[in-house]
Amino acid sequence: MAWTNPYFDRSKEHHTPEGFRNLEPETRPPGGLKRWRKERKEQQLPRPPEAGYEAFARRWWQTADFGGSEDAAWWLGHATVLVRYKGLTVLTDPVLGQRASPLSFAGPARRTLTPVDVAGLPAVDVVAISHNHYDHLDNATVHALARRFPQAVFLVPLGLKRWFDKAGIGNVRELDWWASTEVRGALFTFVPARHWSARTLWDRNRSLWGGWVMDHQGFRFWFAGDTGYSDKLAEIGRRAGPIDLAAIPIGAYAPRWFMQGQHVDPAQAVQLHREVGCKRSIAIHWGVFELADDQLDEPPRLLEEALAEEGLTDEDFMLLNIGGRIAL
Repeated sequence: MAWTNPYFDRSKEHHTPEGFRNLEPETRPPGGLKRWRKERKEQQLPRPPEAGYEAFARRWWQTADFGGSEDAAWWLGHATVLVRYKGLTVLTDPVLGQRASPLSFAGPARRTLTPVDVAGLPAVDVVAISHNHYDHLDNATVHALARRFPQAVFLVPLGLKRWFDKAGIGNVRELDWWASTEVRGALFTFVPARHWSARTLWDRNRSLWGGWVMDHQGFRFWFAGDTGYSDKLAEIGRRAGPIDLAAIPIGAYAPRWFMQGQHVDPAQAVQLHREVGCKRSIAIHWGVFELADDQLDEPPRLLEEALAEEGLTDEDFMLLNIGGRIAL
């Protein structure tokens, strides 16, 4: 029996009877996955960082320090960001395991250590999930968070709550694009992204994907999640902005013919920073897992070049160490 989307709303363009879709055209050619795997095997991609993995880790990693009580944001590696503002602590896409995979012995392995484990985190009030890919939704990390912080609210895309229900995790709210919910006085809005979803071979695009905007006492934080470039994303700034701080991905973009519809490259990340109207941004989604053909140390180099071309500085779009923080 064919699966039908229980959330289907024919008035919404991103809904389909079979699941969800992007509003942008598909850019992957037929047979693209097979071609990409063949090419990267022939070219032995991805290559190690120019200075090697150990030197890369020494340059870009530090232990996370959550001391003090001031408002701050921490990049904890890949798409995991912790934001503490006016008594509210939010954690995005928590992945603190060793592989971005359903298997403990196969799949993309972590190339840099986690700067903290769940036991070392400060009290978390909200966990915001962008989509269900394994490098953004880690089973073990989520279960550990639910055990340690039973009062935490999990915010998830439409269609993903059933995964949490099966896992026995409560306090879950699922939202469609542009829907909002309030948690402890903060307003969280689920906003569009250009991406896709799947955790198995049989559930492609059955749950939605997107980003989150937190509006708390006049401070607005946009977590972009995973996204390819789209001029439609400027609507986030118009409808949910102005954005005081953004977390925008810069890695896993090569080769462009295959990745452009789902991951921005560093220049496009800077373009989104401008078009959405972000006052400051943090670079995420790089330096941990080798998910595409770009070297781990290539995204920060290209980001610096893109910022220079746009007349921006690393104060506008920041490259933090894994475990590093900025004051808000």
